[in-house]
Amino acid sequence: MMLRVLLAALLLLGIAPTAHAAESSQLTVLGYHEIADPKASLIPEYAVTPTMFVRQIDWLRNNGFHFVSVDDVLADRAGLKRLPEKSILLTFDDGYRSVYDYAWPILKMFRIPAVIAVVGKWEDSVGQVDFDGRSKPRDYFMTWDELREMSASGLVEVASHSYDLHRGIDGNPQGNRQPATVTRHYHKETKHYESEADYEKRIAADLKANSDAIRKHVGRAPRVMAWPFGRYNRVLRETATRLGMPIGLNLEDGANTASTPLWGLRRILIEHDMNLWDLGREIKIRNLDRTDNDRPQKIAHVDLDFIYDEDETQQERNLGHLLDRLTWLGVTTVYLQAYSDPDANGSAGEVYFPNRHIPMRADLFNRVAWQIRTRTPVRRLYAWMPLLAWELPASSPAARDVVVTLPSEKRGHLNMGYRRLTPFSPTARKVIREIYEDLARSAQFEGVLFHDDITLSDYEDGSSFGLAQYRSWGLPGSIEEIRKSDDLVGRWTILKINALDNFALEMADVVRQQQPALVTARNLYAQVALNPRAEVWYSQAYENSLARYDFTAIMAMPYMENDPDPKTFYANMVARAKERPNGLRKTVFELQSVDWRHDQKPIPTEEMVETIKQLYRAGAMHVGYYPDMLFENHPAPAQMRAVFSLKDNNPEVD
Repeated sequence: MMLRVLLAALLLLGIAPTAHAAESSQLTVLGYHEIADPKASLIPEYAVTPTMFVRQIDWLRNNGFHFVSVDDVLADRAGLKRLPEKSILLTFDDGYRSVYDYAWPILKMFRIPAVIAVVGKWEDSVGQVDFDGRSKPRDYFMTWDELREMSASGLVEVASHSYDLHRGIDGNPQGNRQPATVTRHYHKETKHYESEADYEKRIAADLKANSDAIRKHVGRAPRVMAWPFGRYNRVLRETATRLGMPIGLNLEDGANTASTPLWGLRRILIEHDMNLWDLGREIKIRNLDRTDNDRPQKIAHVDLDFIYDEDETQQERNLGHLLDRLTWLGVTTVYLQAYSDPDANGSAGEVYFPNRHIPMRADLFNRVAWQIRTRTPVRRLYAWMPLLAWELPASSPAARDVVVTLPSEKRGHLNMGYRRLTPFSPTARKVIREIYEDLARSAQFEGVLFHDDITLSDYEDGSSFGLAQYRSWGLPGSIEEIRKSDDLVGRWTILKINALDNFALEMADVVRQQQPALVTARNLYAQVALNPRAEVWYSQAYENSLARYDFTAIMAMPYMENDPDPKTFYANMVARAKERPNGLRKTVFELQSVDWRHDQKPIPTEEMVETIKQLYRAGAMHVGYYPDMLFENHPAPAQMRAVFSLKDNNPEVD
């Protein structure tokens, strides 16, 4: 008991792990649900038969794995006792009666510790349980008495799975039912979303109710929170920690190492058809820290402007067509536009999500993102967003804080074209930050793709904010003076590159408050990868981008670049990626499906297919295209699916 108190005190006080704990072994956490025949289960895809469960436990024991407890995990993090090699923590979600009937005898026999996470409302129900909108007999779930029995043995840690958050609530005007943990409830009666204050109160009340119920019925308050549906955010984890639950269990990919936060321990979700070979391979993949990021990405870059229609019935037909196309195309990843740019000037005058600063064209991003993630094979969805290219209403205090481009007599001088807010204005930065906060609260997605507007030319930014920033860097407060010296231009360029990337990644951290596992990607101009001098022209650097973002999506578009030899262009692209550490693993080659310079002429699907084959042969891992022409059915889905299938979808494990 004293160990439990000591460990909880250390963690709740925020005491940092010691050097001993920094060398912690990897921990594999297995997530089970029902131990039952799938035919007699509530969720067949996650039901493991009693015989297979025994086989898995036996296999783990015979292959040198060590079963550990919550006390062991906390002791390791506090630097008191190292976890053994090949540590396994068993967890069971939802509190099914089958776990008591078939898993509990095995745990007792082999003295194996485990975590059982329960939903308080289901435990308190009489007769029937509201199982996310379906009425199910109460007998499907354990009783408080059975939980108290297992807890008293010292083997089972009863964890919280929320009191009443393991269900869906309306998450948008279209009525999609989304996880109650992270969704701001849309109230159809008032046509308003739940306020942030009301959301935080609802979360706090629910987690406290379940913690109190477990303490009352089991005798010990929970120290572990299993996030319902694996979804959580800053509000949830901070609330759980305040209530004495420093450990949070999710369903994310990746290994658990000393750097993995306790509130974000990753689990392997055990499915009904997982045999012993599958289990061993999945553990190996996790311990190598292989995730979806290590799978070849086949990417469609989708304009939400093509889906939007003033006629909501037609808009739903457009969405249905998109969902069918994404399935037929065989894509694994979607870059989905979250802003509106109907005049194609590159700047955002409206967005597709509720926010505080810019008009909402339609509340559509949430709806389309949810439908893609639940009704297609797409594994990852990115919100495609500008960083600087915002056309704010004239009434906005940041509307005039824009990038200033100095005039130039130089022939061929690069003009970026679209209007951007200056990244050096505190007011503009605050507005942009709040737009990203609102995006993150409005929908669930896996990544952010930053638009190609993370750029400043070698004649930008001449705003008063920019000039003041250059002076603070020890440079002249005049672009004309800076340009007189190659040495100053070089220093200026490096500092601008880093300032832009810092701001983009600051916005990514804003989004991570709601989407903790967020992945970042950014568009990069092709010339930056092909010509080192282009860094000065764009304030972009391929090497910096590879180092700082999860993915760099190079706009590998030879017709846009007026390159007369596309095949050599692509070969040079891949060669540049190969020259850099992780270049191929972190580079997306984004093709054009339209020749914008020649009457918006579509690039033939056959040509796109041959280009993808060339890229794959040369070693490219991730390939995408822009735009997906929904109504023209271009590129042709059958041909694209066939060529995408040439690249193995599985992560490397050797």
